[in-house]
Amino acid sequence: MDVFEAVETMLAVRSYRDEPIPDETVTQILEAGRLTASSKNQQHWDFIMVREPQTLKRLGQLARTGGYIAEAPLAIAVVMPDKPVGYMDGARAAQDMMLVAWEAGIGSNWVGNVNTDAIKELLNVPQDRLLLTVIPFGYPAEEIGQGIIKDREPLSEVAHAERFGRPYQG
Repeated sequence: MDVFEAVETMLAVRSYRDEPIPDETVTQILEAGRLTASSKNQQHWDFIMVREPQTLKRLGQLARTGGYIAEAPLAIAVVMPDKPVGYMDGARAAQDMMLVAWEAGIGSNWVGNVNTDAIKELLNVPQDRLLLTVIPFGYPAEEIGQGIIKDREPLSEVAHAERFGRPYQG
């Protein structure tokens, strides 16, 4: 799968098979985050890899919009400085990890609103750091992404040429 195909076909996955992800694949996903470009090459991130079933279950209970974390065989928390560049660099690293996972047949989904005291305590995240996201990863429970055309606005509606309001005609 090339990069464009991964972008074109990647979908949010919230239901996972009960199948572990191989260590070498977990390492490759983490490497994708580590190798992401960052502002001034500061690499402010830390990634917390979680496989322990009890911790995954507790994360699922604590994450307001991410109950499905409990069913995933893997989750990765992205920890950043609490400043705008941290948000941007962390989001870039998360997306790179998700794309590399997708290429390996592994689904994921960004879970936000996780920067809570309870989740930070569970994962031992320092209080002065931002817990940007927890991303559950797993093999999709159902076949998805093959031949699916995403429901997106046409490029002419969202891309502009030279100035806003002048549609890009590609």
